[in-house]
Order: sequence, then structure tokens, then C-alpha cells
Amino acid sequence: MSKIEWKPQKSSTLPLHLQITNYMKKKILNGEWTIGTKIPSQRILAEQFQVNRSTIVTALEDLVADGLIESKVGSGTRVVNNTWSLLASTPPPDWTSYVRSGIYEPNISTIQKINESEANSNIIRLGTGELSPDLLPNEQMKKFLQMEVGDTLSLGYEEPKGSFELRETISHYLKKKGIEAAPASILIVSGALQALQLISIGLLKRCSVIFHETPSYLNSVHVFQSAGMNLFGIPMDKEGIVHESISRLQRQHNAALLYSIPSFHNPTGTLMTEKRRQQLLEVCRKEALPIIEDDVYGELWLDTPPPKPMKANDEQGNVLYIGSVSKSLSPGLRIGWIVGPEPVIDRLADIKMQTDYGSSSISQFIVNKWMKNGLYGEYLNQVRVELKRRRDFMIEILNTYFSDIATWNIPKGGFYLWLQLQPGISTRKLFETALKDGILLNPGSVYDKNNQEHLRLSYSYASLEELEKGLIRLSELIKEHR
Repeated sequence: MSKIEWKPQKSSTLPLHLQITNYMKKKILNGEWTIGTKIPSQRILAEQFQVNRSTIVTALEDLVADGLIESKVGSGTRVVNNTWSLLASTPPPDWTSYVRSGIYEPNISTIQKINESEANSNIIRLGTGELSPDLLPNEQMKKFLQMEVGDTLSLGYEEPKGSFELRETISHYLKKKGIEAAPASILIVSGALQALQLISIGLLKRCSVIFHETPSYLNSVHVFQSAGMNLFGIPMDKEGIVHESISRLQRQHNAALLYSIPSFHNPTGTLMTEKRRQQLLEVCRKEALPIIEDDVYGELWLDTPPPKPMKANDEQGNVLYIGSVSKSLSPGLRIGWIVGPEPVIDRLADIKMQTDYGSSSISQFIVNKWMKNGLYGEYLNQVRVELKRRRDFMIEILNTYFSDIATWNIPKGGFYLWLQLQPGISTRKLFETALKDGILLNPGSVYDKNNQEHLRLSYSYASLEELEKGLIRLSELIKEHR
């Protein structure tokens, strides 16, 4: 059940418990809360409705008396009846069993709490992986939405691979990175996550094994797991994924592909060296192991540009390259791209047409305008300056307040700093305590279920004032937990 946003009116002449009873009864009778739906605990309901617990107890007793809910020790309170079952000769659909039967795995509870909490404007978000609204080009975007003479805007569906004009622009743009890709080898997608979804259902068999760096962003989403595949993590060092074990592991697991974020890795911020990229390319070439290169952070370098993407040195079409503007220009546009061999792109384009009939033509039009006239490059320069300022500000605070409780490396780009806490501190308990204190964290267990000593900190979203306030308070909470 999602968080309840409704609140009873304390100025009303109707008693609070009756307002709550009527609200919950309406939810049940309308079929929004189906049979089997679990009702939150009395404590949680009291917090969400902002009333005394005794008021909740009275409201629930009324619903029990009406035969709509039932409480059992050990299993909590659930909806057991509604007007459909009272009036119909056959019981209504058991939507709860449908929900449990869906093939897409639910988010882990921590991710669900993070997603819910991000909607709270009073929360200080120290782990959010996106640009602050203050850094997004809102005023420029308004101007771009105004048509100019000579602009051609299509409000219909684009061709299967996406707008040819945008793919042509991306083709020229990728040449600056050393990647040669004709428009026919480029597929426009609705963000990098959709690229992974298309790959999972369009190219791979169930029970396939996916190699990836550990910790990994892949563990925080279920795109491959929900398609019936298994993830296998390979350790990292300061230069990137440890490539020496790949041949041995491939003989054991026969992986279908390897997923990597070489530039400013999520969540560790690691920048894979040029040497390691060549080594990874070579070992995967020998093992005939395709690579998914996720380069969504590649433009967000803060000190010096990163090495060329692996795709730039891919002479055998072994690399599927993913790019996006979600991390750099606007997450709301939902535009990214996959670069790969034409037969692969043709296959993925066919699957995409079956799933959503193409990414937004308006978003594609806007992204093409940004990239084609050079404004995207100018905007990136501004973003890099601001991100560098925020990173350096975070490092100053860490040096002052965290030197005796944690260690870290200084990221050279991207959004993230991988903070390692001293042994004996439970990041799970710290997450819950910090959330109650108005601070939202991304614990390491989100990216590696066995990781209990790291936090993914982000300097990209919270304001400087929020960063300072949130980090200082976090240092106090860590010392209290130590």
C-alpha cells in the first residue's frame, strides 16, 4: 500500500475517527484497497493521519464491526470484505494474488523507502543521483520549446530507430569521442534503463548470467533479474573492474555479457584507466563475451576528460554502447541511445516498437536542437564547474567532520562519492535513524547486498546549505551509532 496523503479535517464537526473510518471504507468499497490488502500498523496510521493512536483504534474497530477488515496476531490487519463480495454471488478477483504473481520483481524495501521519501520536499537527499533542479536549464528549455522559422516538429510517431535527424546529430557527436557509428547503428531509447530492458528481453535467454562490477547499479534495479537472469559480481580496484579473473569465471559460468560503467562508476565514482579498458576489451574479445558499456556519466568529468570509451577501440562490434542526456541535461526528457552492430540495433528497434512505439518525438526534437547547435556543449561546461564546486565543498566537510569515522577517495567526475565507514556501524540502522531525522541516504547494501560499511553520497542534488547541514548531522549520527 502506498503512503496515505489524505488527512482528516480537525476543524470539521465530524469526529476525527469517523472521518478516518469513512475514508478507509470508501477506499475499500471503491475497490482501491482490494481483499487481502494489508492495512498499515496503528502507529503508522497515526503518523500519516496525524492523530492520536486511540483515534485510529476506534476507527479500526468500526471497520471490523462492519466486517470490512480483520486483525490476526502475527499477520496484521487486512481487508476481508467489500460490497462486491457482499452483493455478488461469486467473489471478486483477488488482486493481491495477481500482484504477487507479476513477473517483474518488486524493489527491495530500502529502495521503496528511498523512492517514497524523495517526494518529501523537507528531506535532505544526500544520495540522489540526479542534477539539482537549480542546475537544470529551465529558462533555456522554455526558449527551446518556442518554434523558430525553419523548425520541423513532428507530433506523430518517429521511425522505429528514432528520429533520423537526432541519430545523425548523435553520430557526429560520437565522433568527438572516437566512436564511428552511422545513424543506422544508433537506436533512440527512453533513457539508459530502457536500453537495458530491451537488451534483456531482445537478446538474452532466460537463466543467462550477467557479469558486472561489484558493487553495481544493476543490483538496485531488477531489469535482468525480472527477465529470469542471474547477476554475478566481479570485484573492482582503484583502476576499475579486476579483469584477471574473467576468463576463469567465464569457463565456470558461461556468461552472456558483461555490464560496465567505466567512467565515474555508479555507486563508487571509480574512473577506469585507459590501460584497464584495453585489458577488459582484450579479455572479452578472447572470450567472445559482449560488453554493455554504460557511459551516461562520461560527460560529467570535473578535472580532466576521461579516457575514450571502450567502444572507440572496438574493432569487432563487441561493445553495445549506451549514452543518455538524463544525467546531464534533463531526466524528464527521457532520451538516450544504444550504439551497436546494425543487426542488433534492428532487433532492439523491433522490440521497442512492440513495447512503446517509440520515444517521445517532442523530446527527440528538443535534444536534437540542444546537441546540433553546440549549446549542449556550452551547458555541460557550466554543469562541470558547478559539480566541481559541490564536490570540493563536500570534501571540505568530510575532511572536517568525518576524518576519524570514515575513509573515501575523491571522485574525478560523475555524481558519487563512496564513503566507507569504520567497522561496527550498521548502515541499515543508520539509514532508518537518518530518515527519521530528515536525511535520506543510499546505503551500500542497495548495490551489493553483502555491503554493510559503505554509503553512496551524492554532491549533485542537495544545495550547498543542505549538504553542509545534512553531512554535519550525519557525522553526529554515525558517532552515536559507533
